[in-house]
Amino acid sequence: MKKILIATDKPFSKVAVQAIQGVIKEAGYECVLLEKYTSPAEFHKAASDVDAIIIRSDVVDKDVFKVAKNLKIVVRAGAGYDNVDLATATEKGVVVMNTPGQNSNAVAELVFGMLVYLNRGGFDGSTGSELRNKKIGIHAYGYVGRIVALIAKGFGMKVYAHDPFVDRVLIENDGIKFEETAADLFSKCQYISLHIPLSKTTREAINYELMSSMPEGATIVNTARKEVIHEPSLIKMFEQRPDFRYATDIEPDCKEQLAKYKGRYFATSKKMGAQTAEANMNAGVAAAKQIINFLDKGDTTFQVNK
Repeated sequence: MKKILIATDKPFSKVAVQAIQGVIKEAGYECVLLEKYTSPAEFHKAASDVDAIIIRSDVVDKDVFKVAKNLKIVVRAGAGYDNVDLATATEKGVVVMNTPGQNSNAVAELVFGMLVYLNRGGFDGSTGSELRNKKIGIHAYGYVGRIVALIAKGFGMKVYAHDPFVDRVLIENDGIKFEETAADLFSKCQYISLHIPLSKTTREAINYELMSSMPEGATIVNTARKEVIHEPSLIKMFEQRPDFRYATDIEPDCKEQLAKYKGRYFATSKKMGAQTAEANMNAGVAAAKQIINFLDKGDTTFQVNK
């Protein structure tokens, strides 16, 4: 009997785990559950004899591939997959997939939760400001970006987007103003919502030049990856621009330096974009079904290491 491992340092919700296990067992496979493990060694031991692995933000590196002799597929329950060593996976003949779109609504709603929180001074009783009629720029118009745009329009915001990989017509057909470059987007919008994936070209791409070009009241919300921000530039912005604000769902490495900017800086201690019961269920069940379709039918629809 083939084995599927659910390895999550940050577990799925209980209901989501039950649903994932149900899908796996119905397909005739054995489900192995590893939650809140405290060392890579625990993960390695659990992965040593499984055919497939479902992860969240867990790291699947060379050491995992080395010990997982039967491994055929890894599915990241979520959009980003920079926590998986794709080169080694390809070398070992292991398919890697993600579950695009399954967490999108949860992430998009979090963007506005953090925006409202910053705009209302952390609900400290001070006079805040409204989002209506303000300009928001969406940097990367994928699954999450499109929902952010929809919600922003509901708030009555003026919505702009930049994405070199998305057809301008698609963006404009959604009633969004298209910007040719990231520089155009940042210089025009008081609010920026980041949704770019982490890659060689996007690592530290959000730098001082872009941030400093933003209008008065510049506010960036980062629910992408912390590595897309050039942190020295982030610190410089806080020092030089008293109007600058930053919110993110994963703490930056420079968190101690930013802690003194209370009211202008907010970060969650762990990545929280997908932390809703609905997103857990959607992504987890999708991951299980993708594994089963691959093992049973050879379906590689969502493979990312082609």
